[in-house]
Amino acid sequence: MADLRTSGIIHSIDGQDRLFRAHGHTMREIFTLREGSFERIPDVVVWPRCHDDVVFLVEVANRHNVVIIPFGGGTSVSGALECPSEETRSIVSLDTSQMNRILWVDKVNLTAHMEAGIIGQDLERELAAFGLCVGHEPDSYEFSSLGGWVATRASGMKKNVYGNIEDLLVHVRMVTPLGTLERGCRGPRISGGPDVHHLVLGSEGTLGVVTEVTLKVRPLPECRKYGSIVFGSFEPGVAFLREVSRQQIRPASIRLMDNEQFIFGQALKPEAKSLLAPLWDSLKRFYITRIIGFQIDKMCVTTLLFEGPQQEVEMQEKKVYEIAAKFGGVAAGEENGMRGYMLTFVIAYIRDLGLDFNVVAESFETSVPWDRVVDLCKNVKDVLNKESRARGVSLPPLASCRVTQSYDAGACIYFYLAFNYTGVPDPVHTYEAIEAALRMCSTRSLVQEESPFHPWLLVV
Repeated sequence: MADLRTSGIIHSIDGQDRLFRAHGHTMREIFTLREGSFERIPDVVVWPRCHDDVVFLVEVANRHNVVIIPFGGGTSVSGALECPSEETRSIVSLDTSQMNRILWVDKVNLTAHMEAGIIGQDLERELAAFGLCVGHEPDSYEFSSLGGWVATRASGMKKNVYGNIEDLLVHVRMVTPLGTLERGCRGPRISGGPDVHHLVLGSEGTLGVVTEVTLKVRPLPECRKYGSIVFGSFEPGVAFLREVSRQQIRPASIRLMDNEQFIFGQALKPEAKSLLAPLWDSLKRFYITRIIGFQIDKMCVTTLLFEGPQQEVEMQEKKVYEIAAKFGGVAAGEENGMRGYMLTFVIAYIRDLGLDFNVVAESFETSVPWDRVVDLCKNVKDVLNKESRARGVSLPPLASCRVTQSYDAGACIYFYLAFNYTGVPDPVHTYEAIEAALRMCSTRSLVQEESPFHPWLLVV
């Protein structure tokens, strides 16, 4: 503490400051925050203001054998912010929120250099003043930090156009116990390896503290347009996504919601402002169910976002809707597309609200080859229902999924589980037991005898 006091670096031992930075946003952490208590929280919180402050703090921590846990936006879903209860050393939470400046913007080379603590929405707002954007929008975009994106190897909802964080990364500085780690050359590509950036990406704060990042930026898109397509069932929706990917068509975002998520999204529609709106909704329902012949309990929807030059957006739209028609898809309008896209940001709030009604909920994800998407989704839902019943969950759980990212060789799938824990002695343990069963289910259903790969399910 004497070193901190003489350094001029802001620090605090206030209980609320320490508790706020003792957790991320997993279901276990939020449930513990509301219903119980953490066994261990940081002993002190520090707020460095620049790279040199972090260098000083890491040197002091190294000298005194103190643990540092980096804290960005606090949205971690990997348990990385939890303080180990068995840790005997002092723990410092290093909050990067004061390191939030854009240090320079290069409009010629289309790059920008920022401090790692800047939050996603602040970064985009400040870059917009230069007529630029990053375009990286993870689900946690409202609160997550740039350093957190790098440390977790984050993927964004618009990765088809802008890329994942590893595609955007040009340069990174990370302070480690042995000094500052960064690549000396800032050229656009280096053939020599290994690439030091891959030590930093996905390191989750275990190797050091990310302090500064250079990213590729782009001019703000000329055109931004939402869309949506309804399919009669999940299978043709998956086939549609596969064909769009095969033809190398790249909407900024293209995601398929299953029937459960489709119905859930419809239930969240805002109250109609026009007296004619209910009539119009009834006519649309009549057309979809009676004329087209879709069944409400089987329908699913693809939400779309196109960004780019006007002509390119129009060309992509035309191709996408032509492909959709071949798989029985029916255009469902821009409003549904925008609402479906925004639902991603709302789900975390709904999860926390559910705790007021004795409902625990969580999401988890995996990536699979295209030919396994449909079977995996069915198997996971079957196991969710079976395991919930076996573990005393009295009411049927909500089990839904969303094909959220398309790649050439496969897709990323988000699953959502929610159940009412009334009468369940330990809801957190019950969820984690169900999760373990899902891991086994996913591994068994995906491993092929002739394949050397061992897929695994990642909880987020």
